[in-house]
Amino acid sequence: MKNKQTKRVVSAWLATALAVGSLIPLTAVNAAGEAQSNSFTAPRTGLNVNAPDAPPPYPKAEHKLLPGEPAEPAAGTWGYDVKTGKFKHPAATPDNEGPQPFNGSLPYLDQNQYIKNMKVEGFYPYVAGWGHSWQATFDLNGRRYLYDYETTMYNVYDITDPRNAKRIAYKSFDTKVEHQFGPMTIKYNKQLGKLIAVQVYEVPRYGVLSNKYTNPEEVEAIKKREMLRGFRIYEVTSPLFTDWKLLSETALDPKAKPGDAVQQGSGGLDVPVYNGDKYLFIAGAPDDSFSNTEYKSYLYSAGQLAFDVSDPTKPKRLDTWWVPGQRKGEEAEYNKNPRAGNKTTWMGARMPLFIPKPVEQGGKYGYAAMGGYGFWVVDISDPNNMKAVSHIDMPMSVSGTEGDNIDVTKVETTGMVYYSGYPLGEDCHEPYKEIYAIDVRDPLKPKIAMTLPRPTPPSDAPFTDYCQRRGSFGPKRSGYAAIQPGTPSQTVMPYAFYNAGVQVFDLKNPNKPTIGAYFVPKMSGEYLSNDGSGFEQSEHSNPVHSIFVEWDRNLVWAFSNHGIYVLSTPLLGNPVNGLPKK
Repeated sequence: MKNKQTKRVVSAWLATALAVGSLIPLTAVNAAGEAQSNSFTAPRTGLNVNAPDAPPPYPKAEHKLLPGEPAEPAAGTWGYDVKTGKFKHPAATPDNEGPQPFNGSLPYLDQNQYIKNMKVEGFYPYVAGWGHSWQATFDLNGRRYLYDYETTMYNVYDITDPRNAKRIAYKSFDTKVEHQFGPMTIKYNKQLGKLIAVQVYEVPRYGVLSNKYTNPEEVEAIKKREMLRGFRIYEVTSPLFTDWKLLSETALDPKAKPGDAVQQGSGGLDVPVYNGDKYLFIAGAPDDSFSNTEYKSYLYSAGQLAFDVSDPTKPKRLDTWWVPGQRKGEEAEYNKNPRAGNKTTWMGARMPLFIPKPVEQGGKYGYAAMGGYGFWVVDISDPNNMKAVSHIDMPMSVSGTEGDNIDVTKVETTGMVYYSGYPLGEDCHEPYKEIYAIDVRDPLKPKIAMTLPRPTPPSDAPFTDYCQRRGSFGPKRSGYAAIQPGTPSQTVMPYAFYNAGVQVFDLKNPNKPTIGAYFVPKMSGEYLSNDGSGFEQSEHSNPVHSIFVEWDRNLVWAFSNHGIYVLSTPLLGNPVNGLPKK
């Protein structure tokens, strides 16, 4: 670690000589004795006087490139321009991890908060996942409950009063001896008169498989791992998961028998799509043939599956849709993709189909973000026979996740969907992940209409580009349209943006989107340990990794590395306390 005392002395000196929050050129002298101003840093002033040091660079020597993997970008082709105050992203980078600071990066973790056209309605110092967590809400007996969770733990809150939410339960899972806790959706089934939860389970992405190209023993460990690679359906009988009634258990592997400990495929990825009616849609690789993907620490290339769950005790498999090239034996098609062989790109789905209108209500199309396979429009009007009607090969953006999220909440009124991936590296050491507005008014001929504005810092920030703020910068997701309560606004789209917090896009003019509001919390802080024993220091790289929008209460819940923020904005309307009127 850097010498903190020396750094604080330098920062104090800079603070006395320069305006608060300004970026400071450091004058160096070259071999000829000529002054050069080509380095920038920022003073430690205000809340940043005692800010934690930013982490040192990740050791480059530990990353050995594989054949075909993108090379490190050449010096001078990317980085921070000290004259313009702007950052140029690399054109391509290898898969990388850890801090990658550059000339212009902040040497500390910014403790300032930035806010425009938003208000903090509440804050709760609990964290479920340092880099990602899922959420689910449901109403029961006149109360509203929120689950914030990841695969090894969950927190449960009574959020009926969002300004005075109460944590009512916590559970951690030792996945060596118990089944993991998976992504879930909870809906009221009118035909059954019951709350139904569908929860999916996927093979681990971290901690078991580090590199499939160099560690065959890790590949075998994943394939032989004993677990359910599929989904369970529960009747929700109380706020507590431990009280729920198990109705059925289904493997995605069509050849798996009930109770088989070892199954093929990936299991279910991310939050399943279920409307509380007949059909269930899940992303997953049903068997080991779905394996044509480059990503080092993942074996499978997920397709899209449909099930009939009108009887939740006996789910029926209907159809599996995938992109030609995803399966073994389809290498000729796979090799047409320019990403083939790069050892880096995620090829296949990370999330289920994005469906703006349920099939049971007359919906015809689902939209698929298939990673390096691009954007697809899928006819799901007959879930027994899903079929692609069009697609777009999206611009390459390697590394990072190229295609992950599609916001479909505005498509019924505007004909636009919004497609994005998200960064996996830190310090902008990868191409920027654009949010693409795609015009699907003619579903047979979708076209990219524009990209949404890239967030920029306020003028009083001690940096001029979010890439300087450390950690990851770029869009994560706009929440989960399939499970967020209420009717989505047709003109407002909040987005989690990592170190740029929550960015709220104003789409009143869909041809000229703007950023109408934002909330950017401090980069790090202390949160209450889940067992209540004391406070812990947060991880630095993902300040806001998830949001959950309560459209029916005009609230945005932002999940940060040091706690949960409850936010309102006039763009959505006045926040609602208590349960909204039906």
